[in-house]
Amino acid sequence: MANKNGHLLRVEDLKTYFPVKKGLLQRTVGYVKAVDGVSFEIRKGQTLGLVGESGCGKTTVARSIIRLIPATSGEILFEQTDVLAVDKAELQKLRRQISLIFQDPYGSLNPRLTVGNAIGEPLKTHKGITGSKLTDRTAMLLSRVGLSPEYMNRYPHEFSGGQRQRIGVARALALEPKLVICDEPVSALDVSIQSQILNLLKDLQEEFGLTYLFIAHDLAVVKFICDIVAVMYMGKIVERASAEELYRNPLHPYTRALFSAIPQIEHSQRSHRTTLAGEVPSALNPPAGCPFHSRCPVAGDNCLKQMPALKEKNGKKEHLVACWKC
Repeated sequence: MANKNGHLLRVEDLKTYFPVKKGLLQRTVGYVKAVDGVSFEIRKGQTLGLVGESGCGKTTVARSIIRLIPATSGEILFEQTDVLAVDKAELQKLRRQISLIFQDPYGSLNPRLTVGNAIGEPLKTHKGITGSKLTDRTAMLLSRVGLSPEYMNRYPHEFSGGQRQRIGVARALALEPKLVICDEPVSALDVSIQSQILNLLKDLQEEFGLTYLFIAHDLAVVKFICDIVAVMYMGKIVERASAEELYRNPLHPYTRALFSAIPQIEHSQRSHRTTLAGEVPSALNPPAGCPFHSRCPVAGDNCLKQMPALKEKNGKKEHLVACWKC
């Protein structure tokens, strides 16, 4: 059951800060604001993409949602459940409905476990399935992701990166989750293999009615698989819109710079690239006002003093931007 307003997942004003300690007594002298007031919703069957540069807080958002990292404040509602308020027993039950596909297909699999054991472990632990039923279920999952059931007794080192990621997808589907968090699942793969994995994810979404939170920095990948896209910069969402609308009409200067960085074949398109000056500010000591103002080509006085709210532009309720100049 989705929550009252039809969203499977709703994140409201999520903040995740990491304390910085110094001295013999390890006193807290500041906080790294990895996620600083992020809000979004995902409806059942949708794919929401979180995009931005490395270090902008995308993965921290994902890990905060399933409490692998403790959130500082905010609200996370999965269906009718307040994720941040449940006890450990309830959290374990909740995690059966939320699975994670990791970025690294090599490091995410235990080299000492066979493929069959890696996929079957959550079934055995959470559902008590053993024996022939476990074997049959594991074989079915391998077949569904395009691998032969004969691979069950092989070890991860015997597979390519693309095959390992298929195994990771099979493991993520083992408990029949409602929400799958895809943490840059194709960024470590060759381009030709990326398309295969993305097509597999789309097919599985349609077959099983899955909902995805898709984290990426490759905007071409995001355009292919996502319905809604949220652009993050220094722990904040600076623009959010449907994938079609965002690619047709990016408004925030940072979003435009990201699109400008996409390789183009046409020379006329290459000549209009936006180059950002300066470095990303420190998350330990962020600048006042809009965090992007030190790199923004159109920053004004307001940008240096006050953070703009994420609000609709040009009367489009589904296109939100946090910018004084847009």
